[in-house]
Amino acid sequence: MTHNSTQFLQKYGAWAIVTGASDGIGLEIAKNLASRGMNLVLVARREAILNTLATELSDQHRIDTQVIVADLSNTDDVDRVLQQTNHLDVGLLVASAGFGTSGAFLDASLQREQNMLDVNMRAVLTMTHHYGKIFAQRNRGGIILLSSLVAFQGVPQSAHYAATKAYIQTLAEGLHLELAKHGVDVLASAPGPVDSGFATRANMQMGASLTPETVARETVNALGRKMTVRPGWLSKVLEYSLTLLPRWGRARMMGMVMRGMTQHQQSNAMSIKTTP
Repeated sequence: MTHNSTQFLQKYGAWAIVTGASDGIGLEIAKNLASRGMNLVLVARREAILNTLATELSDQHRIDTQVIVADLSNTDDVDRVLQQTNHLDVGLLVASAGFGTSGAFLDASLQREQNMLDVNMRAVLTMTHHYGKIFAQRNRGGIILLSSLVAFQGVPQSAHYAATKAYIQTLAEGLHLELAKHGVDVLASAPGPVDSGFATRANMQMGASLTPETVARETVNALGRKMTVRPGWLSKVLEYSLTLLPRWGRARMMGMVMRGMTQHQQSNAMSIKTTP
């Protein structure tokens, strides 16, 4: 174990909870933390993938793991995660579970949008409040919340998803300052497009994108050093290109980007309408 890894464990404790650990950014953050010697609670819906990952990380890094199969849109499942980790020395929460939607807001399934609100916001609120109290009492700990490039302005064709990420960004910024006096580090990670399962579930087609490995590495490295990290060159370039625009201009620009990412939806709809 390296000196940096030892310092990391001293600061954040023996165990980390990673939600959304079955793929994408959550998976890569779990791998990164395992390489630092942290024991892991892996939380997601897909049990087989989690069990395979737990075995792989335990064997490779000689750490302990616990798998909790949970749907974080369900409040009972969120409560079960809290209950099943009460006996552990948890010092780091990584709330990376989440999903997005795209397309016209009025055409969206209200139930799916409500499920997204529950996963992206309500579960994060509950877990951050619970573990934040524990960390503050110990005067050490860390919280990583997954924000997004879309958190900083309204985004047509992804209005509600962007709103959930604006909530996360604002929460992280406030808690970064509020919990610092208790020795707790809070970080918002705000990447641009990432090559993961997110785009498929959100029904978007992306061009240039970041790798989950890059996002995970730069996010973990920024914990305790920044309030917000924009991991990867693409995130920085996209944010810089929007910086000088007024908020309404940023929203218009993001709307143009989203139209390109969702153009296939309109094409598919037209095809369905014209099929005899």
